[in-house]
Amino acid sequence: MSQAPAAADPMVPLPFRVTNSKPETSDTVTLELAPINGEHRVSFAAGQFNMLYAFGVGESAISISGDPSLQDRYVHTLRAIGTVTRALHALREGDVLGLRGPFGNRWPLDRAEGRDVVIVAGGIGLAPLRTAIYRIASDRNRFGQVSVLYGCRTPDDVLYADEFSVWHHNHRINVQTTVDRSRSGWRGRVGVVTTLIPTVSLDPDNVVVMLCGPEVMIHFTVIELHRRRVRDDDIFIAMERNMKCALGFCGRCQLGPTFVCKDGSIFPYSRLRRLLTLKEL
Repeated sequence: MSQAPAAADPMVPLPFRVTNSKPETSDTVTLELAPINGEHRVSFAAGQFNMLYAFGVGESAISISGDPSLQDRYVHTLRAIGTVTRALHALREGDVLGLRGPFGNRWPLDRAEGRDVVIVAGGIGLAPLRTAIYRIASDRNRFGQVSVLYGCRTPDDVLYADEFSVWHHNHRINVQTTVDRSRSGWRGRVGVVTTLIPTVSLDPDNVVVMLCGPEVMIHFTVIELHRRRVRDDDIFIAMERNMKCALGFCGRCQLGPTFVCKDGSIFPYSRLRRLLTLKEL
């Protein structure tokens, strides 16, 4: 009797080719990646991440930021902030990298059906949330009011600005943006992203909130949501915390009893509430 082929080793990266490299800001780029091995099928859920390997440099966990309905490519938006991400940022069309994944769970879109959705993003945190926005836009009538609240450092750091009008006009998504520091010509809001929450009509009994950004932003956003009486079970947070192996072996992303890579990286705030208040955890 013939044996079934062995499953691919999740610790071994597969070769992917960069098919497009699009600068988003001075330090941020969006890479489109296609498998070199034709047997590898691209498939992922909104909210999952891949481990991207720059040959000879190292590996980094990068959230998938593309449309889940596209089955021929992975799309990743990344910021050059360390040795590995600087090497990935420097890749150009035709270059090859290694990829493991996808890993992790998904945004709670099933839970959100029939309810209002508020998406709150800070800086590069809009990238992992874009997969959820694509899913909502593709089946818009399944959801109530949808708002995207986005904050970043300066007008030059805004991601995906060319898509905002499409989300608003074509898919009835309320998009609000703000920046920490303005410049000449900026006509939008100035202030932290939490200042956008009062602009949204919010029913705490009929809303799901999806949130991604720096931990300090998460902290103050949750405080503002609590003022609006949103329940902890209806606030979902993407944690990007020192993920190294993506399988819970190395312990780098451990948060108390929780492994961010294996158990997340998306969690209801009710599960994170106590852990995020412990110093040096």
